[in-house]
Amino acid sequence: MNGKPTPRAAGEGTTRTRLDRGRGALGPALELVHTGRAPTRAVLTAELGVTRATAGAVAAELEALGLIRVDARPGAAAGSQGRPSHRLRLAEDGPVALAAQVHADGFRAALVGLGGRIVATAPGCEIVDADPAKVLGSVVDAGAHLLQQTGRHCVGAGLAVPSAVAEPEGTALNPLHLAWPAGAPVREIFAERIHAAGITGPAFAANDVNLAALAEHRHGAGRGARDLLCVATGHRGVGGALVLDGRLHTGSSGLALEVGHLTVNPEGRPCHCGSRGCLDVEADPLAFLTAAGRDPGPEVSLLQEANDLIRDQYADPAVRTAAEALIDRLGLGLAGLVNILNPDRIILGGLHRTLLDADPERLRAVVADRSLWGQSGGVPILACTLDHNSLVGAAELAWQPVLDDPLAALTAR
Repeated sequence: MNGKPTPRAAGEGTTRTRLDRGRGALGPALELVHTGRAPTRAVLTAELGVTRATAGAVAAELEALGLIRVDARPGAAAGSQGRPSHRLRLAEDGPVALAAQVHADGFRAALVGLGGRIVATAPGCEIVDADPAKVLGSVVDAGAHLLQQTGRHCVGAGLAVPSAVAEPEGTALNPLHLAWPAGAPVREIFAERIHAAGITGPAFAANDVNLAALAEHRHGAGRGARDLLCVATGHRGVGGALVLDGRLHTGSSGLALEVGHLTVNPEGRPCHCGSRGCLDVEADPLAFLTAAGRDPGPEVSLLQEANDLIRDQYADPAVRTAAEALIDRLGLGLAGLVNILNPDRIILGGLHRTLLDADPERLRAVVADRSLWGQSGGVPILACTLDHNSLVGAAELAWQPVLDDPLAALTAR
């Protein structure tokens, strides 16, 4: 304690200065690695627009936080030119987000790491209780068990539900295919169960198709799209989502893109919303099974039964006719959305993905024929590529504070 400054290791002060200058780049840098857009330090340097030294310091800090790994020696891909660069990869043993999904046929919990990688998953019961608190308590218990088994640090939790979720309240306004009351405070209940289980970090809740679109935009079939339209049918009903410039468009209060209530058959089935012939009841698994003359069985979910029927028995005239009817109704709905939204890509999930695989030309022809923008050049229509994309999207909600400010989010805990 003689008043002399503590000596620093050679280069320590310079490295600290570079990191201080680049601290604001930690979040953008992590997002670039998270979404696969910065596989090397050279690419990271170019994408961030910083010096190589600053990019190196930023990468080193993210590695110190346990989020990424930087290869010790630079390497070059086969056939590449220029100076070799250190490869960047996500830490396989790093923290995780707890993701939960509730749907008409049950629930599922999962642990999801950076990059949208599912580390562990646990399916739940096939009967969803009418009390959301009981269901959310069960799915959180399943997630807590996964955390205990893996010993992973949790950054937060996200919940996907088959309902519009109003902002900022976090209430499920129309859980039509669950027996839950309209306006159930799902985010509040979920957060209470998360904290009661001793799980740290913030808790979020959102519509399942919105979250599927977010996951596909960052890690799947929607990557690189500027205006991405996602339409999907899971176990019951039809949902939609729009990603604009990398962010979900949720409207003024979280209720945008309720595409399930577009009328595609004015003389069709009564809908839960009070209208008739909505996409929600004309193009979901139950509608398909009914049109094909099949009584849903108790052995598997409606979605699995419908998918299996198309994949295994498409040559059956009744199955093919039912599938074509759903394709035509789905195409009519997509054409109307194309006219309004002018997306640069459409991705389809759930049963709609299976219908696209079964007869891609028929669906694309209906959309092109019935939409102004489709006739002028066509909009790419692709299948979603991620398994459990709503779960991955729920995890993205929990990862977002870390992506925004990794240092603050992780050191706060």
